[in-house]
Amino acid sequence: MTDKLDKEPADTPGPAVAPEAIKAIPVRHYGRYVSAVVVLALVALLVNAFATAEKIQWNAVGDKLFDSTVLAGAGRTLLITVLSMILGVVLGVVLAVMRLSKNPVTSWVAWVYIWFFRGTPVYVQLLLWFNLALIFPVLNLGPIYKDEMTDVMTPFMCALLGLGLNEAAYMAEICRAGLLAVDEGQTEASHALGMSHAKTLRRIVIPQAMRVIVPPTGNEFINMLKTSSLVYAVTYNELLRATSTIGSTSYAVMEMLFVASIWYLVMTSVFSVFQYYLERRFARGSSRSLPPTPWQRIKVNLMAFSRERGGA
Repeated sequence: MTDKLDKEPADTPGPAVAPEAIKAIPVRHYGRYVSAVVVLALVALLVNAFATAEKIQWNAVGDKLFDSTVLAGAGRTLLITVLSMILGVVLGVVLAVMRLSKNPVTSWVAWVYIWFFRGTPVYVQLLLWFNLALIFPVLNLGPIYKDEMTDVMTPFMCALLGLGLNEAAYMAEICRAGLLAVDEGQTEASHALGMSHAKTLRRIVIPQAMRVIVPPTGNEFINMLKTSSLVYAVTYNELLRATSTIGSTSYAVMEMLFVASIWYLVMTSVFSVFQYYLERRFARGSSRSLPPTPWQRIKVNLMAFSRERGGA
């Protein structure tokens, strides 16, 4: 018995042999290479066509880019965009609360408002406000105010009402979606603590709904910035009208349209950056860790590159 236990096993394992390294062969995607070359070629042809066009005076674009009339038009575009957006957001929140109300009258009125302003083009609404004096020559509010409608409905007022009231219909649906995204348990818990309905909305529901409301609101603001060009129809002297006026007098129509496009791109790009950081701020409560910003990525890559050079 003891001899059997003292016996060494016949098959003694030898030293461990390391497995061969796996040689990974990357898959070649030839279709991607071909499509990239085709796209770059088309872009190059398009850029070359505009750059070598004899009838486009590119020096006029540079000369008029910072013209005082153009800058004033860009300022009016920003003004009417901001004011219309403020009107749309405030009225949109009110309409969203009305839609969610248990009162059938207020809910129905809000639904009809949204149905009308979402169902008719902005251009038509601007013309309706601009020609309102054909139906009501005098604005008579009794002892409060009375004046000619043509004096009340200035181009600025027509642009503000046409853009702001139309935007309110879209903001109402955005705000309603944000309010519905908040769990009902939050409202029930606040009511159990003795908070009123208005205080619950202001302190509990709306702050949590902002995470859902902010991204589409930023998109609406950028869209409003471009839609403001439609107020050209009511003779409001914004960016497009200012550049078109210069183009019609200097016979540089296409050049001035390029100037307007450059300014629209600059303004939308700046506000897109603001929208990005605003979304990050309201996403802090829902994400454990936020993704790095573009500047943070650049900083990390620069530090890694400097360390590699130092090691070399």
